[in-house]
Formats: sequence, structure tokens, C-alpha cells
Amino acid sequence: MLFPIIWAVVIGGLIGTQRIRPISGASRTVATLLLEIGIIVFLARLGTQIGPSLTKFTELGPAILLQEVGHVFGTVIIALPVAVALGLGRVAIGATWSIDRESFLAYAIQRFGVRSGEYRGVFSVWLLGSLFGAVFISLLAGFLGGLGIFDPRALALGLGLGSASMMLGGVGALSLLYPEQAGEIMALAALSNLITNIVGFYAGVFLSLPLCRALYKFWSRLFGRDDDGELITARHGTKAGITPAAPAESNLQLSVETDPPLKVTPRVIFAAYAIVGVSAVIMNSVGTRSFVGSDALGILVLLLLTGLSFRLARLVPSIPSSVWVLAITTILSAPFLPTSAWIAGLTQHLDVILIGLPALTLIGLTVGRDVSALKSLSWKIILVAFLPYSASFIAAAAIGQFTLHL
Repeated sequence: MLFPIIWAVVIGGLIGTQRIRPISGASRTVATLLLEIGIIVFLARLGTQIGPSLTKFTELGPAILLQEVGHVFGTVIIALPVAVALGLGRVAIGATWSIDRESFLAYAIQRFGVRSGEYRGVFSVWLLGSLFGAVFISLLAGFLGGLGIFDPRALALGLGLGSASMMLGGVGALSLLYPEQAGEIMALAALSNLITNIVGFYAGVFLSLPLCRALYKFWSRLFGRDDDGELITARHGTKAGITPAAPAESNLQLSVETDPPLKVTPRVIFAAYAIVGVSAVIMNSVGTRSFVGSDALGILVLLLLTGLSFRLARLVPSIPSSVWVLAITTILSAPFLPTSAWIAGLTQHLDVILIGLPALTLIGLTVGRDVSALKSLSWKIILVAFLPYSASFIAAAAIGQFTLHL
């Protein structure tokens, strides 16, 4: 299970944090640009695997739709009481109302402000998920898959967490366990992730967050905690001989180090796409020990569709490029369109996991920017941060397991 998904992140992380020849802020800025492009190229290849399999998924319709219930409510039901009991206060709301990806981070800043406990919770889970989420989900998916309790298709549905890197990590682990079902696992996970990206944010804002806030009040009363996480009796000194506790640092503002901006010119963009494309071809050739001319042409087509997705995301900001690229490549490769055979011919030798490896390495490479913020995190939030991932994944997989075997 440790090769190659986890090693890609670990090796990148070691290079990104070493002090012998530190990675500069400018280098991390470039790595971030390459990461954004690389992840979308990976999703583009996943989309080309979904299209030809669309007819197989009609019987899985209820499972695909109901797994979103697990993603929305699993974190709140399981992780929230633990966070409140540990004394995180209102930080618990931000840490457990979702798995806190970029869209939720932006919403928390606008809704609660950067000095709020809710924001601190969202930020902490976002940061830890960005750095270690792919590794954690890979290990969790491998562990659950090895137990033989879950149908691998149910686990694949559970991987639709809204994070491409986490999905990639889980898909890699499950594909090693079930090589004969690797294609179906990848397609189901991508389709589930697409649904989560489309409806997950709105479900989180309008369903999960209100539920989380209501249950937070219940658990706070039950555990006798106030909004700073302190025991109410100790905080207010209601017991004889007890000194009121000092307020928690609810105004602490967390932030990652800011890297210098990159002047994005057509020449820079062209170079970035070229680097991503060449890296994908080399990694695929090394991993499969083969190279055919159509591989390079297939990567070129994926890069063009990636560029189109970024363009559409700028024109329609409410729909991210990840949603656009999955939708476009799925439709183009669907059996009912004449482009299906052409897309399949160009991409049939491209291994989706190998194409995604450079992007995972770049995640580790940027760790050095976040070291200071990581050091400032409490062990409690680190413990709680991985509960939403686990709860969301397991709850969605359980619902998928139930609906698949009705």
C-alpha cells in the first residue's frame, strides 16, 4: 500500500522541509501552479474512464446519490461530540461541519471572519488535509479494503470526498487490492467526487452547518463546556477553591506563509503545461515500462481539455475547473458520442495513477511553507482533523454498501 502514492508525498515532503538547500518561496509558487494544472489533468484522465462505463452505473444510481448523505452528516454526527469533549469550543464547529476543502475555507472567512473559532477549525482541517489527507485516506482505504468487509465499489463511492488528491490516494490503495476492478473503482470514485463537488458545498452550507451548530449547543451543555472549550464550573469558579481558568486564545489568527506572487504570462502558462505534460509522459512510460506515440498525443488532448476547463471556470466562477473537466471528459468519452472511440484510442495506455503522481509529489514539496502554521496547531485539533475524513469516508461507504446489496 505504500507504493507509489504515499512515497510520492513523503519524498516531496522531505525535499520541501529539508534545510540543507531550502526550497525558496518562488519555487513553491511555481510548484503550486504546476500542482493546480497536474491535478486537473489527472481528473481529465479519470473522466475519460467514466464515460465508457456510464451504462454500468444505472443500477448504482441510489448508491451514488445516497453516499452524499454520508459525506454531509457523517462528520457532524461522529466527529463533533469528540471535538466538544476535548474542549475545542467553537473551533469544533469549523473542524467538523465538513472535510473543509478550499470552498469551505473561503466561506468560513466570509461568514465567520479570520479571528473566529469557526475559522480556526476550518483552517486547521484544511491545512492538515492538504498536506496529509492523501496519505491518510490511502492508508484508511487500504486497511478497510483489506478487511474484506466492504464491497470495493462501496469504498470507491466513499472516496468522493471533494478532494482530488485524497480520492487519488484512496483509488491507488484500492486498485492494488482489487486490480481486476481497478477501472471500475477509479470511475466510481471520480463520479462520486463529481457529485460531491457539485452539490457538496451547498449541502454543507445549508444542511450540515445548521445541523452542526444545533448539535454543538447540545453537546456543549452535555459536557459542560463554554464557547472557549473551558469547563463551565471551572471557568466561572462556581466551585469553592477553584480559580477561574484563563480564556482560550479565541482570537488567534492562523495563516500560512505567503509565497511571492508569480507573474502569469502566456509564456509561463505554456511552460507550465509543457512541464506537466512531459512529466506525465515520462512517469507513465517509467511506470508501465512502455511508450507508444499515442501516449503523447493523449496527454496533449488532456492538457487542451484542462485549459478549456480553467477558461470555463473563469467565465463561470461558481463552478470550479475540477467539475468542468470531469463533466467535459465524461461526456466526450460517453458511448453515445462519436468522440468516444477517438478518446479511448488516445488514452488507453495512460495509467491514471501514474499521471497523478507528479501532482502528489508537488503537494509534499510545498510543505515547507506551512511548517510554522503546523507547529502552532494543538494536538487536539490534529486528532480531531482526521475524524471528519474517516467519518465521511466510512459513513458514505456504509451507505453505499447497504444500497448496493438491497
